[in-house]
Amino acid sequence: MDYVALTALREQHPAWRLLRAGNATLILSFLGDFFVEGNRGACSGSTLADALDDHLYALNAEEVKYPKSPRAYLEDWAANDAGYLRRFYPPGDDEVHYEVTPAFEKAYAWVDSLRGRSFVGTESRLHTVVELLRQIVHGTEAEPEVRLADLRRRRDELDAEIAAVEAGNVELLDGTGIRDRYQQLSTTARELLSDFREVEENFRMLDRAAREKIAAWDGSKGELLAELVGSRSEITGSDQGRSFQAFFDFLLSEQRQTELAELLAKVTALDSVDADDRIKSIHHDWSEAADRAQRTVRQISEQLRRFLDDQVWLENRRVLDLVRAVEAAALEVRANPPSFGLEVDEPGIDIALPFERPLYQAPVEVAVESRIAEGTPDVDADLLFTQTYVDQVRLAETIRAVLPENSSALLSDVVALHPIEQGAAEIVGYLALSDEEVSVEMDDTDETVLDYADPSDPAVIKRARLPRVTVRRSGRHVL
Repeated sequence: MDYVALTALREQHPAWRLLRAGNATLILSFLGDFFVEGNRGACSGSTLADALDDHLYALNAEEVKYPKSPRAYLEDWAANDAGYLRRFYPPGDDEVHYEVTPAFEKAYAWVDSLRGRSFVGTESRLHTVVELLRQIVHGTEAEPEVRLADLRRRRDELDAEIAAVEAGNVELLDGTGIRDRYQQLSTTARELLSDFREVEENFRMLDRAAREKIAAWDGSKGELLAELVGSRSEITGSDQGRSFQAFFDFLLSEQRQTELAELLAKVTALDSVDADDRIKSIHHDWSEAADRAQRTVRQISEQLRRFLDDQVWLENRRVLDLVRAVEAAALEVRANPPSFGLEVDEPGIDIALPFERPLYQAPVEVAVESRIAEGTPDVDADLLFTQTYVDQVRLAETIRAVLPENSSALLSDVVALHPIEQGAAEIVGYLALSDEEVSVEMDDTDETVLDYADPSDPAVIKRARLPRVTVRRSGRHVL
């Protein structure tokens, strides 16, 4: 890093600003003990203020060093020019909450590293480095023979260890090895929890950027949605997002959770280990921190949905405002409506040039055949007067005469009282009857047989087979 970058970092980074603050010892001692050492997440302002009040009372017992009220100190530490605390309102809660920022944790971890350690382990870290190198090299090896050779080597080592244990030769870690590995475990677990809070802060910054875009956007809705969806995809598709999702899926496994709890319980129960209280339930803190980061990512999706809802409401509101403006204008001119149209004395002048007129053309002669063909032979005109006409009004009156109002009967019963006079045409007239008061219904599941006399020869009786026909008369007929 060059001089300019370091200067900007010194002036702008909250962690460096905290180390330069006049009351840095108060901030580091109280917030570090309450949040970091106490392994707490976000808490309400009243709880934090009460704890700070007790802390200030102990510091001011002999001399008043910090005269402000606890609430005033909390507001100063959460201000934009400080950045040691994050001040927010959780969903569904009207009380302000506070939590430390990743910048404060970095400053606190650096100050804590300044203290001398009675024991500095190196063996476990060397084993970790070698194991990581093996995972990288073997994980990128594409040759099957090389991979198989490594797997066989590891299998031989396991077989040798199994044989030694079966023979009664069990190698145990000594106290130094246990403390070395536990120190690395404690440091890595705390750093991992701090890293989760930093990941959450990065996601929160992306969420804040999405809110700012929505608030200041003046372009089309589709362009903004494309940009916000792209930002959401960048979060999940980045190296940080994929690594976080893999760790979160690992924590969601009930089997992994049970294994972690059992291993932590066994390790903290060892006599040679000075157990750290924060490590006993560190896997629950990991789950809580990971869940907070997931909720922060989901807030971006909620912002998309809220933006769409707001846009629809604004568009509907705009349409309603236009309708009301038109109605108000119509009310203003109701008494004196304006005249529509345009009055012009002469809309245009027809201009016809002499040479544009067509010259006279003689009509084309058409040949006309004036001869009349021979007349058709005489046709019997009586056929025109022998057509059968069925008067449906008469048929409807016949049904009214037979049936009272709101009743029905079979067509065969009506025909029995009033025989058919015009043959099959009259039967068809009954079936096609359409009247406001009279209706005809047919049932294909049954059969009706009607006998009638042939109009041309009354001595001949004909029979018609029809579906069951029912005629109904309602009481809606108006006389």
